[in-house]
Amino acid sequence: MNNLKIDFEKVNGLVPAIIQDVDSNVVLMLGYMNQEALDVTLETKHVTFYSRTKQRLWTKGETSGNFLMVEHITLDCDNDTLLVKAKPIGPVCHTGDDTCFGETNNTKTLFIDHLRHIIKDRKNNPSDQSYTASLFAKGINKIAQKVGEEAVEIVIEAKDDNKDLFMGEAADLLFHYLVLLEAKGYELDEVMDVLITRHQK
Repeated sequence: MNNLKIDFEKVNGLVPAIIQDVDSNVVLMLGYMNQEALDVTLETKHVTFYSRTKQRLWTKGETSGNFLMVEHITLDCDNDTLLVKAKPIGPVCHTGDDTCFGETNNTKTLFIDHLRHIIKDRKNNPSDQSYTASLFAKGINKIAQKVGEEAVEIVIEAKDDNKDLFMGEAADLLFHYLVLLEAKGYELDEVMDVLITRHQK
C-alpha cells in the first residue's frame, strides 16, 4: 500500500477515495484524500479524509466512534482514484444508515468465496494436518458420501427446534458441498449460472 503512485496534481491535490466493505464488497461511502490524509490513513489504519468544507483532515469516526479500519488500498488504472477496502465499526453514514447510499450492509455471503479459495488451496497444496486435504485424499466417493451424510443430518435436525444444532449441520453441509464441487472440478459460479438461467425462464 505504501508504493501507491498517485497523480495528486492531476486533480488539484485531491483524489476520490471509494470506501468498500472488505467482507461484503458493499460500497460504503465516497470521500477525498490529499497526500497528508493518505499518509495518516496508512499510518493509523483509520480511514482519514480531507474535508473540502472544513478545509482540514478528518478521521471517519473521530466523533462517533464509527471508524473505518483499513484492510487494503488499491489505485485505479489512471492513478487518480483510490479503492479503500475497510472494516466498518458501526454505521457509516451520519444518518445512522449502514452506507451513505441508504443501502443495508449485513450480508456475509462473500465469505463463501474466501472459503472456496481455502478449499482449492488445500486440494492443490495438501497438508497432513488439514481435514479438507484428507477428504480430497480419500477420493470423490468418500466426499460424495460425506455430503449425503450431512444432508441426512440436516433433515433430522430440521424436524426439531434446536437452532444451534440445525445451523451447525447447515454449515457442515455447505462446507462439504463446496468440497465436492472442487473435487469435481466445478465452480460455484457455474451453479449460479444454472440458477440464473432458471430464474429468467
